[in-house]
Amino acid sequence: MSEEQNINECTEESCAGCAHADSCTSKKTDFREPANMYSSIKRVIGVVSGKGGVGKSLVTASLARMMREKGYTVGILDADITGPSIPKMYGVHEKARGTEDSILPCIAKDETRIMSVNLLLEDEAAPVIWRGPIIAGVVKQFWTDVMWGDIDYLFVDMPPGTGDVPLTVFQSLPVDGVVIVTSPQDLVQMIVKKAANMAEQMDIPVLGIIENYSYVKCPDCGREIKVFGESHIDEVAAEMGVPVLGKMPIDADLARIVEEERFYEAENPYLKDVEL
Repeated sequence: MSEEQNINECTEESCAGCAHADSCTSKKTDFREPANMYSSIKRVIGVVSGKGGVGKSLVTASLARMMREKGYTVGILDADITGPSIPKMYGVHEKARGTEDSILPCIAKDETRIMSVNLLLEDEAAPVIWRGPIIAGVVKQFWTDVMWGDIDYLFVDMPPGTGDVPLTVFQSLPVDGVVIVTSPQDLVQMIVKKAANMAEQMDIPVLGIIENYSYVKCPDCGREIKVFGESHIDEVAAEMGVPVLGKMPIDADLARIVEEERFYEAENPYLKDVEL
């Protein structure tokens, strides 16, 4: 096998005569876990970012709200184990309840079903100081052990980067596609490509890119101020052959509704035409 060949691209010919062929981890193997027996999920969408601080959870919740407004049943699997924020955004603070063989997700006021590590901790402010394999195992359990019920769209809010948790989600869940969240900064091209290349290597389609913090609108004159510089997302998306699904400004109304833990009432006009 050449050094440039993707490890997921082993063929019968390239492995012929290899002493490790029987135990080779380079062959394509289906690692997907079965969903909970009480779950029927039609579409799984991962929300990813190449770096932290780009508003990925805000985008995840906004997409979930958009689909709820369209009448779909929606769930959010908060896979950002060490930095969970989805429950607080929705004002959900009760603990998840369990049955003999399943865990029940908590239900927000707009009927969005939510599972997050914060719903299992005695103190939601307690830090999660776990190593990668344990974190990955918990994320997997949110798929196999949670009784999601009938769901049209399950959004998976992933931690930034290309580490253990995104790899676990991509391998263990039947992800139908990912949405990449980014911001208008100089590193955007490299960061977006890292996330896109990981999805490509895992054979998962990139549904599109959403840019957050695109601008802030002056409340007096209405001028758009590019706080983080000029956007290059259109060129990057064109080069990658994927659509730009939206450009979100710094919006004081959305920020306030997050702080007030009322995201179940949120409307994000910047993503209203997104098709998933």
